[in-house]
Amino acid sequence: MHFHLSFDPPSLEPKLKWKESVLLMGSCFTEHMNRFLRASKFSCCCNPNGTLFNPISMFNALVNYADNKHVGYSTLTEHKGLWSNWQFHSSFSDPDPEVTLQKINSSITAAHLFLEKADWVILTLGSGWVYEVDHSEIVANCHKHPADRFTKRLLHPEEVSHAFQVCYNRLKQFNPRLKFIVTISPVRHKRDGLIENNRGKSVLFLAVEQMIQLPGVHYFPAFELVVDDLRDYRFFTEDLVHPNDQAAQYVWDKFLIAAIDGETREGMERIGQLNTALQHRPLHPESIEHKQFKQRHLTMVHELSKRYPGLDFSVELAHFSRA
Repeated sequence: MHFHLSFDPPSLEPKLKWKESVLLMGSCFTEHMNRFLRASKFSCCCNPNGTLFNPISMFNALVNYADNKHVGYSTLTEHKGLWSNWQFHSSFSDPDPEVTLQKINSSITAAHLFLEKADWVILTLGSGWVYEVDHSEIVANCHKHPADRFTKRLLHPEEVSHAFQVCYNRLKQFNPRLKFIVTISPVRHKRDGLIENNRGKSVLFLAVEQMIQLPGVHYFPAFELVVDDLRDYRFFTEDLVHPNDQAAQYVWDKFLIAAIDGETREGMERIGQLNTALQHRPLHPESIEHKQFKQRHLTMVHELSKRYPGLDFSVELAHFSRA
């Protein structure tokens, strides 16, 4: 007897390898993917603008990274003593506008340099709804300004796919190596309303169907794995909106098989053992058993360092060498 519809995502070709670097952008579900990739020693850059939900803001941000387009004072807005930029998360805001600009422009420069050498861009699209400030600019963050400053509207699928085409052309011109993985976030945008949330996701699905027609653009079904495969509120946090760690792990396990190179996966399994060992807290640190435990894992570190010379094992080496 089966209690859920299980499925395996189609295999991506080509697959991610350790020597490749990954820029991730999108909703908070992106943070889960970034955490898993970093733990496996991938070179990653995640959300240089902070968390983004709508695709237009993501695509515009990517073009700005390619152009290394810095922002000036005219792009800032002040509210309740904080200076912010409509396209950046509130973590960039500051009472001093100079500090806000410094944080934003430093992040743009870092993203520009990373994107120049990156191999993959992973985009997690959150919602097809956007907010326009003063009936003009689509914003990534409203920064708690009064609601009457914004107009809410639903994007058209063609609007999204066209914006991606412009972004894609610029990025491929900037870095021809780039390949793309597009996902749709399983996070529900409850504030929009459940009906509106589904309409917003529908726009994204229709747009993605056009986006993946471009060479080197792939779709990974994170949304379907959580909503159709797991399909149970026990895989969500208490807010019943965000997938929990179990769900994120399930999606990651599927991503490993579908999108990660076989040799890389083999090494990642051993690195996972090291990560588990790093979390071990012995009751008797001076015991012979614990010293043998450390020596065993120190040997593993040396073996992996020789096999994968491009990876940084300095943290593990220091931990298991410590007297």
